[in-house]
Amino acid sequence: MGSSGVNFSALRIKKGPTTQCVCLVDALGNHTMRPCLSSVVKIQADELTKEDFKGVKWLVMRYGIYNLEVIHAVIQMAKEEGIFVSLDLTSFELVRNFRGPLLKLLQSGDIDLCFANEDETRELLRDDENASPEAALEFLAKHCQWAVVALGYNRCLAKCGREMVRVPAIRKAKTTDAIRAGDLFAGGFLYGLVKGLSLEECC
Repeated sequence: MGSSGVNFSALRIKKGPTTQCVCLVDALGNHTMRPCLSSVVKIQADELTKEDFKGVKWLVMRYGIYNLEVIHAVIQMAKEEGIFVSLDLTSFELVRNFRGPLLKLLQSGDIDLCFANEDETRELLRDDENASPEAALEFLAKHCQWAVVALGYNRCLAKCGREMVRVPAIRKAKTTDAIRAGDLFAGGFLYGLVKGLSLEECC
């Protein structure tokens, strides 16, 4: 990554255990991940400084109740520096169990871009009898400048302002393992935004 120009000057290395995760994959490539975060070394909110945000255009985060204090601190600093904030909903179980804090975060208006998959949107709109991926996209777009709902091998929905696109998935390859597929998709979408591509091209 360094040879590609990635700047590691703000990287912090702390002593202690890192996350352990069991990944279970079925014959269709669907997966479940079981992380253990109990003894993991974590960055603390008071360790962050404005220097960490110099030259940054996007802050990319994953939703997690275990580091909510850090999330709020990072977002506040990012907004003070005029940085866009991207949030991935991470897991339908996190959305299910900690939906209240997530709704507060989205409704704050501080999230510029939100990524979600079908399972996560189902939990997000669980009180809505008309819940659908399209309804979830509209809900996210009410609070975020960009909203993206990934529907796996079916398609992707994205909205920015009044523009909405439906982009079909590429079906040429057989899925054997979808672990981190959402992260790869989000990375590609963000790359497109940074490069000024259209909403459809970002998908």
